[in-house]
Amino acid sequence: MMSSEELRTGFSDLVVSLPTRTEDQTNSLGDLSSEGGLQVTCFTEDLHDVMLHFQIVRFSKQIYVWVGCNTAKFGHLYAAATTRPDNNVSVTSVLGGTSDNTGSGMARRLVLKTGLNIVLACNIPKDSPMLEAAAERKLVEKLKGLGYMRPIAGEANTSTAQ
Repeated sequence: MMSSEELRTGFSDLVVSLPTRTEDQTNSLGDLSSEGGLQVTCFTEDLHDVMLHFQIVRFSKQIYVWVGCNTAKFGHLYAAATTRPDNNVSVTSVLGGTSDNTGSGMARRLVLKTGLNIVLACNIPKDSPMLEAAAERKLVEKLKGLGYMRPIAGEANTSTAQ
């Protein structure tokens, strides 16, 4: 039987810690091509005196995104994915009211732009379509910088032709 001191020492050996993250920093855990790999990116943007907080978690075949406005509340949760046979994008509200669609359109467009399944938690006031559009622009800009966007057909050809 272990003494309490041995048990405490044993637990301290098991503690796994990640480096402290600052704003606009990415943390990779594993290889994204493998089943268990993921990449976490967090950043904050000040848009017209409104603080928007973002967290992006990239799994091998999907992206989880949280967008918070001035607070760390979770908000509404949407899941979006392409559906067969015609590859339309379907979005469902997982948590939150059905009358408030803030975030559902953003989730749909992110699937089209990334080609990946999207789970989006959005805490943006429903009466702020300009703020939602600005948040989506910043998010797409960051996703593009991280290399998560699907290449647009003909985009490589136009940049080399100039």
